[in-house]
Amino acid sequence: MEAHRIAVISDTHGILRPEVLEQIESCEAILHAGDMDNPEILRKLKTICPIYWVAGNADADWAEDGPKTLTVELYGFRIYMIHNRKQMPKELPELDIVVYGHSHRYENTRTGKTTYLNPGSCGRRRFRLPLTMMILTLYPKSHEMAVEKIQLAAPDASDSPAGEAQKQGSEKLEPQKDMHGLVKTVIKDMNAGKPVADMACKNRVDPDLVEQICRMYATHPGVDVDGILDRIERRNL
Repeated sequence: MEAHRIAVISDTHGILRPEVLEQIESCEAILHAGDMDNPEILRKLKTICPIYWVAGNADADWAEDGPKTLTVELYGFRIYMIHNRKQMPKELPELDIVVYGHSHRYENTRTGKTTYLNPGSCGRRRFRLPLTMMILTLYPKSHEMAVEKIQLAAPDASDSPAGEAQKQGSEKLEPQKDMHGLVKTVIKDMNAGKPVADMACKNRVDPDLVEQICRMYATHPGVDVDGILDRIERRNL
């Protein structure tokens, strides 16, 4: 049966891990959903196989003219790409697949006839979120697809641009609570008027981390959880 393997990656943030390259070398094309961080990543990937990509919010300096969205047809499948799913237009033509990134969270869902894929991050780790990518296999004759989740080995703490924030807070978190959940809880408690010390005690994290989250939420009207996480990461680069 005719089958085509496609590497689906996102949020590499300046890192191409050997295990990621090994997976890509067995594929016919790459879909990169943004936040490469620098043009060297794009140049390297182009030497392996054809790449289809969109620019993310971390690509602003070098990819201002890069595509923010992309629609491509591969082996009979109509694919739409964007970095942040929340920025998708409400009206789109019929699609088989939507590929996006930004949250660093792996997702594979289906709505109607459209499959939504977020490969997660295979570059820099966002706090306690795992490092992941996808292998998408397309079967043109039957117009079917298969999605394989590839979970990568955990990086060293020094790998993370938010290493300092981890030292200050996330190591003290309860095992089931990640940074995404912490930020949501802090925002809710801040809106309820709770003091920083109480929030830090409740979540078992350093008060400086809670204060940092509160400050970003207060000074950036309309910012969401992912936006705060992005700012924490950039501040700790």
